[in-house]
Amino acid sequence: MKQQAEAFGSLGLALLASIIFVYLIMVALYDSYIYPFVVLFSIPVALVGALLALAMNLQSLNIFSILGIIMLVGLVAKNAILLVDYTNQLKAQGHNTKNALIESGRTRLRPILMTTIAMVIGMLPLALASGAGAEWKNGMAWALIGGLTSSMLLTLVVVPVMYVIIDKIKERFTRKTVEKITEIKLLPAPNS
Repeated sequence: MKQQAEAFGSLGLALLASIIFVYLIMVALYDSYIYPFVVLFSIPVALVGALLALAMNLQSLNIFSILGIIMLVGLVAKNAILLVDYTNQLKAQGHNTKNALIESGRTRLRPILMTTIAMVIGMLPLALASGAGAEWKNGMAWALIGGLTSSMLLTLVVVPVMYVIIDKIKERFTRKTVEKITEIKLLPAPNS
């Protein structure tokens, strides 16, 4: 039990580190601290799917399944990155947020489906294996299959909704900042 607790603690730290590193890489790629948060909202969706798949297949949460969940962080962020990046490109070309999200969802649906279905099918032999020692590795495969499937289905809904919410917050904050700057410029200079 002591060794298991230590292993779970270090794997939890690895999961947290993977989320932080994914966020920092996206900050560097997007030149923004805000839009990477939109991508991170795809991770809880994947975690729910991974845990649900483990429960449905009567698999325990062991070291291998936690490794699968850690791998999910990078894999499911890919779908959200495809949507957010293309939306940002369309907005830079002059589209409004709603039209950019609709167009990016329609354009990026096929690549998201193809890559996710290919990964899920690639994990099926590992998930369905029944040889010696297979029960240890089945959990990792089921965690990946469940997380990828739920991410594929729900990222196309959750990420655009979060994008709109964060875009409105950013717009409101930018507007208030511009108003304050113009108020400061309009104030008369103090007499010295």
